[in-house]
Amino acid sequence: MASALGPMEVRVSKSQVSFRRRHGFAFLWRPGTYVKSSVPVVLTLALPYELPSPRFKQIVHPSPGIWMHHLELLESSQLDAEVEHWMREAYGAAG
Repeated sequence: MASALGPMEVRVSKSQVSFRRRHGFAFLWRPGTYVKSSVPVVLTLALPYELPSPRFKQIVHPSPGIWMHHLELLESSQLDAEVEHWMREAYGAAG
């Protein structure tokens, strides 16, 4: 899904995979690394505004102009058209 958005840098570390343009816009990480959790992976999207949706487990505002939206992914079918739209928005805002 991410590769279809356009040019980007992918960074892989011990704790996460990040997708970046000028700024990071999407992050995949395993919550079990940090807390006890049965959720296999979380997709975090960085947007310049809060995007309310009941699908997000948590939305945080760590700094001015950045809202981090945490989406727990239990199965690949959750990566639907709505998530693709959000990723496109995050990608555009990171440029």
